[in-house]
Amino acid sequence: MAVDKDLRASIAVTRFGLGARPGDIAAARADPEGYLAAQIRPQGADRPAGTTATSGERINEYVAYRKARAMEKRLGEGKTDDGKMANRALRREAAGDFLARVQLAARADAGFRERWTLFWANHFTVSAKKLATVTLVGPFEEEAIRPRVFGRFEDLLVASSSHPAMLTYLDQARSIGPGSLTARTKGGNGKHNGLNENLAREIMELHTVGVDAGYTQGDVTEFARAMTGWSFAGRTDPADSPRGFLFREETHEPGARMIMGRRYAEGGQDQARAVMKDLAASPRTAHHIAMKIARHFVADDPPPSLVARLEQAFSRTGGRLDTVAESLIASPEAWDPAARKFKTPYEFMISSWRATDVAPTDVQSITTVMTAMGQKPFSAPSPKGWPEEAQVWCAPDAVVKRMTWSEAFATQVTGDRDPVQLAQVALGARLTPLVARTIARAETRQEGLSILLMSPEFQRR
Repeated sequence: MAVDKDLRASIAVTRFGLGARPGDIAAARADPEGYLAAQIRPQGADRPAGTTATSGERINEYVAYRKARAMEKRLGEGKTDDGKMANRALRREAAGDFLARVQLAARADAGFRERWTLFWANHFTVSAKKLATVTLVGPFEEEAIRPRVFGRFEDLLVASSSHPAMLTYLDQARSIGPGSLTARTKGGNGKHNGLNENLAREIMELHTVGVDAGYTQGDVTEFARAMTGWSFAGRTDPADSPRGFLFREETHEPGARMIMGRRYAEGGQDQARAVMKDLAASPRTAHHIAMKIARHFVADDPPPSLVARLEQAFSRTGGRLDTVAESLIASPEAWDPAARKFKTPYEFMISSWRATDVAPTDVQSITTVMTAMGQKPFSAPSPKGWPEEAQVWCAPDAVVKRMTWSEAFATQVTGDRDPVQLAQVALGARLTPLVARTIARAETRQEGLSILLMSPEFQRR
């Protein structure tokens, strides 16, 4: 189906990107595909402004906090004021990371580049479910994800799997091979003892080949054994230790492994890397990734022809993500005029800020609203990440919460601006005559903007 250039420009900005700011759709009109392709670059994604802390610095802060808590316990004290202040400081830093990410999304010139980045951050989810991970989510995205979103999938896989945030979130840093030097000489140390399969399982099930790839529980266990020793310098290490990835030879399970029909010789930390290399190159991974990208950008039940095209681009190039992004842009199915994706709360709020050319400043109010809408910042419910399916986000109660926020937001930002013009900025050729008339007939400008934000055209992309 042929789609005129005005509509393609609107689709480029509102579906592939994060929503239109003033001038975005006009900028895409001359060459919608070229507008998106220009956002693909070797150096990866943009970096949120003002986020300068590294994962190593955050680990040092957490180590200091844990040592203070241990001292409190030895002295028989509860949490002291110093301990409470340190806890709040750690959480405040994480909130600052999220605000910086939101502000980048609200102002980004390259909306497609940022959406592509957020897709991969969700694919390799690290959730702030415990304090040890809370302050590492922001550095994880900046250090492991953003630099590699247009590079090789294998590099992104290894970087995310070896980052302290992922090693903490899925308890890999605690994993000890039952036949390792540590297990043989120390006899274990309670909850920290033993093999942990969490990361190995999620790499296979979620990050690479997918749950239907035919691997067995034995394959997961052998991969977990190969990954033993993958850790990072933490509170049991000297204060001057580099606070990054650390391979602990003494906790590694020795021996060769057989995983999904392939034999992997003993090789220390390189044994797990060899497994990841093969997983990244698997046709199953190509299909799994292609399906997820198509589902995210186009439809909950994406066209098989689109999935096949993305899969071929992945396999043909050895997992080059820039080529996969180019293939997505070039796929006719991705430009279908029907808007089939329902925005998540994060996408809804970002696109609202972009439409009104507003950048938020109060992270507490953002956190409160997003939590009420079911998408608490940096807190995906499981390693699967945030769900894509519309039914998760469009339940009646959730829609009412969006309406309440839209009304309050419109009251704050409308001023003397014409909501019909804002609608044209936000939707371009996707603005239907019915919605335009309804906005124009609103009793107040604030009501008109609220109608725009709650319209099906704005809620879907």
